[in-house]
Amino acid sequence: MNQSDTLAIVKPDAFGAGKAGKILAHLESAGFRVVATRVVRLSRTQAEAFYAVHRERPFFGSLVAFMTSGPCMPVLLRREDAVAELRRVIGATDPAEADEGTVRALYAESKERNAIHASDSPENAGIESAFFFAGTDRLLA
Repeated sequence: MNQSDTLAIVKPDAFGAGKAGKILAHLESAGFRVVATRVVRLSRTQAEAFYAVHRERPFFGSLVAFMTSGPCMPVLLRREDAVAELRRVIGATDPAEADEGTVRALYAESKERNAIHASDSPENAGIESAFFFAGTDRLLA
């Protein structure tokens, strides 16, 4: 079995609405193991750094404002083919287009307030995981 790690973030909308536990339970029932988690309130500087890849996109400012609007919960997850499986389990960015039973179909409010972030590639999973959980790979391998 080839286990890999990926990063999810329960975003401020879902965290503030008390949906973090349900989302984590959903992910665990889909075969993910929670390796590490924490609750943070991102500063503007942190959110801008984390989402720097989107800096030139028209939604960058509103994304940063949203991600700094309240606490969120980064979660380091592990399972076989973690990145692809997490993307499948969370569903499309727009909950109206997300498959039934996916995290976003169940818990997202809108395309912008979509409950959860997930790394989009193994490379980004490593970068994003290190942003929140630097050094965890040595402790939890």
